[in-house]
Amino acid sequence: MIIRFSGLKPGVYNYGFDLADEFFEEYENDEIAGGKVKIDVVMERMEHMLMFTFRLNGEVTTFCDRCLGKMNVPVDGEEHLCVRFSDTETTDDENVVILPENAFEMDLAQWLYEYVAVRIPMQHIHPDGDCDPEVTKFIVDEEQKNEDEIDPRWEALKKLK
Repeated sequence: MIIRFSGLKPGVYNYGFDLADEFFEEYENDEIAGGKVKIDVVMERMEHMLMFTFRLNGEVTTFCDRCLGKMNVPVDGEEHLCVRFSDTETTDDENVVILPENAFEMDLAQWLYEYVAVRIPMQHIHPDGDCDPEVTKFIVDEEQKNEDEIDPRWEALKKLK
């Protein structure tokens, strides 16, 4: 996932990366168990900066919040990253990276992983009927139990009639 920009003339360059299970295994994240994501990278080389556009499309394997079974979640979108060259400048902008003037390459792996991770929905649940029935029977039983039990406070109020 390393892009070597040293020696490139100003212009636009295209790269492509296919992220697979092996890529996601390198990162210790309980949320992503694997996946297949294609990322097209457009890099615009300028005199003192690089502009990256990342277009991603694919799916990752994660775990259902309800039954904890594996499920595939689609991810797609576009992200931008600006890389400036400076030996003195710093920045707090998360979309801007400062590299030393003598840098000649950049490893995009961490950026690619983060761009995929932020595309995963906050809540991931199997469609109705696809959850593991051995797990969901406990959820349903607990919900029915709560519906069948009458709050004792209500019983006391009924006696006041």
